[in-house]
Amino acid sequence: MNATRPDWWLWSPEPGVLLWARLRLREDTGAEVLESSGLTVRFDDLDSGRHYLLGADYRAFDGLDAEDAAALGFALDDLAPPDAPDGPGLVRLMTQRLR
Repeated sequence: MNATRPDWWLWSPEPGVLLWARLRLREDTGAEVLESSGLTVRFDDLDSGRHYLLGADYRAFDGLDAEDAAALGFALDDLAPPDAPDGPGLVRLMTQRLR
């Protein structure tokens, strides 16, 4: 993980729906996950944050290939992580309905 760029994770709870989660470093070297519900969960380190996301069936976006994306019902080239300042605007973008 790049210290200045968060890692994005996604989960498809049902066909046609993607939920995003953002994992990022905190200044105190801990980590936090922002879920699509707006909930922020803090961890002592990045590994704990990753385990939390994996346990909730999220997959790392940067680890997906075209075959993984197709299995989830989308084309990898058609998808990008949400892009907005922190706050309600970002949280609204973290739930996506696919066509």
